[in-house]
Amino acid sequence: MPIPTNHSKPVRQSAKENAFNQIQEWIIDGTLSPGEKLNDTELANALGSSRTPIRESLQLLEVQGFVKMYPGKSTEVTEIEREAIKDLLPPLAALQALSAELAIGQITEEQLKQLEDINEHFAKLIHSNNAYAALKVDEEFHQVIIEITKNTYIKNMVKSLQAHVRRHFFHDSIILTERSIEEHKAIITAMKNGEKDKAAAIMKDNWLGTLEDFQA
Repeated sequence: MPIPTNHSKPVRQSAKENAFNQIQEWIIDGTLSPGEKLNDTELANALGSSRTPIRESLQLLEVQGFVKMYPGKSTEVTEIEREAIKDLLPPLAALQALSAELAIGQITEEQLKQLEDINEHFAKLIHSNNAYAALKVDEEFHQVIIEITKNTYIKNMVKSLQAHVRRHFFHDSIILTERSIEEHKAIITAMKNGEKDKAAAIMKDNWLGTLEDFQA
């Protein structure tokens, strides 16, 4: 099982958190390919930890749908099903739309300016065809809005769903387009004007448009 040795090791994290985040990232970007069998001893050696946090992190990854554990046999990376994007994006769109609605009334001028700056950066990356960097900045844009809501339930659910979005991106199920730039601008304007219904509707369309592109 090929495992990189030059990965960065986050500080101020427990061994389980470090293992979970790194193994999840390897699954997302395809370093650990769909169907690949995982060896907890090899993973422990690669991450400089004992086998216990590795096993605990694999259990969490199974709950989130990234691995499948067969007791007494093996643990394997789940297959990527491109059609699953049809189940993934609608709930994410609904949560993001709710976040935009809840954030209105709490958002500050400074945060609105932050969203504008992030979207400008996003636009530059889209125009330069830097797709993965654009995806990360797009996540940052939406994360700012989620943080404003101060709703930990939405935050945790979106975090889990967003990880699957990144995995689908690496398997060519998601394509970002220039349309998102204008939709982000419209979301900012609606939030600035206190238009809850409009902000929520545009936000929902922003996510579901990706699904329409996939189906097309």
